[in-house]
Amino acid sequence: MKHFRVVFKPDDKEISIHSGATLLEAARQAGIILTTPCGGKGTCGKCTLHLFPEGTPILACQHHVENDLTVMVSPQSRFYAHKILDHGLALGAQVRPTIHRRYAGVAGPAGILGVAVDIGTTTVVANLLDMTDGRCLATQAVLNPQIRFGDDVISRIHFARSPERLAEIRRVILDCVNELIHGLCRQAAIAASSIYEACIVGNTTMNHIFLGYPVEQLGQAPYRAHCVDARDISPVEPGLDMYPEGNVHCIANIAGFVGADTTAVALAVDMDFIQDRTLVVDIGTNGEIVLGDRDILYAASCAAGPALEGARIKHGSRAADGAIEAVVVNGDVDLDVIGSAPPRSICGSGLIDAVAVLLDLGVVDATGRFADGGALGPTLPAPIASRLCQSDGQPAFRLSGDDRTGHPGVILTQRDIREVQLAKAAILAGIRILMGKLGLADSDIDRVLLAGAFGNYIRPASAVRIGLLPNVPLDRIQSVGNAAATGAQMSLISEECRERAARLARKIQYVEIAHERGFSDFFAEAMMLSP
Repeated sequence: MKHFRVVFKPDDKEISIHSGATLLEAARQAGIILTTPCGGKGTCGKCTLHLFPEGTPILACQHHVENDLTVMVSPQSRFYAHKILDHGLALGAQVRPTIHRRYAGVAGPAGILGVAVDIGTTTVVANLLDMTDGRCLATQAVLNPQIRFGDDVISRIHFARSPERLAEIRRVILDCVNELIHGLCRQAAIAASSIYEACIVGNTTMNHIFLGYPVEQLGQAPYRAHCVDARDISPVEPGLDMYPEGNVHCIANIAGFVGADTTAVALAVDMDFIQDRTLVVDIGTNGEIVLGDRDILYAASCAAGPALEGARIKHGSRAADGAIEAVVVNGDVDLDVIGSAPPRSICGSGLIDAVAVLLDLGVVDATGRFADGGALGPTLPAPIASRLCQSDGQPAFRLSGDDRTGHPGVILTQRDIREVQLAKAAILAGIRILMGKLGLADSDIDRVLLAGAFGNYIRPASAVRIGLLPNVPLDRIQSVGNAAATGAQMSLISEECRERAARLARKIQYVEIAHERGFSDFFAEAMMLSP
């Protein structure tokens, strides 16, 4: 199958995607979030792009990629474009920049700037904003250097049990935030003293470490937070390099394992205004779930483990050059690979696709077991049958490479399938328990919003096919990108958004799913690879 180059302007993001994919899929792969209230049916016209340089309007959800393309993305087509009142459309909940007024009398020549920071367990993202109009002026992102203390929050909680070690792990993240601030300043050619406000989000553990709160109790039942309230502190106390008379705002947490990042997601997607029954899923090492509408909201955290981020997968990796990010079948297996490198690993979105493809081909059954290769081989197209192989005495499937040349490439093993089952079962079991709280069946869910970097790249059809998500019509599922970072930006510039976030954190009811009656039954059922 042919692949084509698509360039998105003014972002100047370029991706390679297989023939026949829609521009909506291409935009998702490029990390660009388009608004599609009709679910990609082509009826609302909201995802209109313009072919470059002619300016011909096209619908991203309907236009299939059959040649190299350059397209222009207008602010009106972006999912979050309506958020800032000064920028335009009177849709949904609007953000009125107000906090800049505090600094009107001391502003320097660079204006009044602020930084929004999303401290993830794996990645830390910082955005520099003009606080008068919400424009993003620069972005920086790095791996969270706390990884050296452990890949997950439990490892870091265990490390930080003493005051001395808490101070050590805290210093690491504070230094990281300062490095990001310096990078933003270089990128925007401004002085750090022009940054007057910072807004910080993260899960409860990341929040506590940033603030220097004790974390030992987060690792022990009943897993209570030291404090869930929003907090404002002087930048001098943590030693952040910004205007010393400014302010650092930390958004409120919800519970011990559902933190300020989930509050920020709920704010960004307007959970306090939504009338539809909406499921929000932020998939990472811990999957956070919010379900409900403006009247009642439940949240839970699911210990999905790191498999969907590439860990514990034989050839797994995070999204990086050479990682398989999409898998399709057209007579043979075809791969979309990040960057120009040959395939050398598989990231989470590609992993979900690959399992869905193996299910459709009959290579793997609903229990996750590989079918007998000898019996299955004659029923498959020859190119696909040739990909059946063995790894350490167990059945496997070759996505790339060729054993005959001594280069086995990227393979998916029986153990890999089991790791995917465990991760997706944790998430789906949590969703099912929250659905039970509201008495909802799959068909009762009006919208499914996929948040976070991983949620942005997975294909909804594959997620439903393997049973990672409830079996809802695909046009009800939308990726909303890094909504936690968006919520942080909204709270950075708006007092009203800070108040909304605090109300949401108090309103959302936390459910400890592992303690819920029937959890083990839900989990066992969710191990099945079926819608």
